[in-house]
Amino acid sequence: MIKKMGYHWHLRQIMAKQGMFQTSDLVPLLAERGVHLSREQVYRLVTQPPQRLSMDTLAALCDILGCGVQELIEVTTVEQSVRKTGTGPSSGTSAPPQPRRASIRRPDFS
Repeated sequence: MIKKMGYHWHLRQIMAKQGMFQTSDLVPLLAERGVHLSREQVYRLVTQPPQRLSMDTLAALCDILGCGVQELIEVTTVEQSVRKTGTGPSSGTSAPPQPRRASIRRPDFS
């Protein structure tokens, strides 16, 4: 088993609890804290879980919303089974067939 790490992004829910329902409401509040993002960037930040997030932006969001990082980001783990790729008898599966080299023959015109 392999542990795969994931997370849930709760920005939209926390904004709603604070009475903020427009993503554009965050733009001036972030700018007051030195984080300058376009309306489109803020929209994506609210509606989609970010793959990367600067610490300045994270700190500004926590300050604006009066919450901690743990409330904004919920870390999850998913147990995932992995199929073995070994070709020995201990792998439990037979090896996939090896590709054969193509042979090109000249046509016989006789």
